[in-house]
Amino acid sequence: MSLMERLNQDMKQAMKDKNALKLSVIRLVKAAIQNEEINKGQLSEDELLTILARELKQRRDSLQEFEKAGREDLASKTRDEIEVLTDYLPAQLSEDELRQIVRETIAETGASSKKEMGKLMGALMPKVKGKAEGALVQRVVSEELPS
Repeated sequence: MSLMERLNQDMKQAMKDKNALKLSVIRLVKAAIQNEEINKGQLSEDELLTILARELKQRRDSLQEFEKAGREDLASKTRDEIEVLTDYLPAQLSEDELRQIVRETIAETGASSKKEMGKLMGALMPKVKGKAEGALVQRVVSEELPS
């Protein structure tokens, strides 16, 4: 089942279950997807995952801000939204799994210093797209590449 089919099916189920939170999150994601489709045309599954990852990152950033400001009411709602979005993304890589993929990609590209980080990231990101946060990927790459 494609991601869009799953979103549509879950949206119908959320309506039947009167699950306002899940319904709201799915509608926001679908709106983001439709906006992207207007700009680019038909989207691939990878592009849909990119949109989902972007929505998740926005919520994680908001969560940090709400926690800093002491707004537990908003933080709690945002945590629930993050949980709903996480269900649609592929399983996240552990740091050890990511580190292994980074080492393999370093060997493939022959990157030998941080000067070649762009080349390495270009080869690495398609492998981990949707499976690891960009900040974590960047940190692991920085640790693995010699200065």
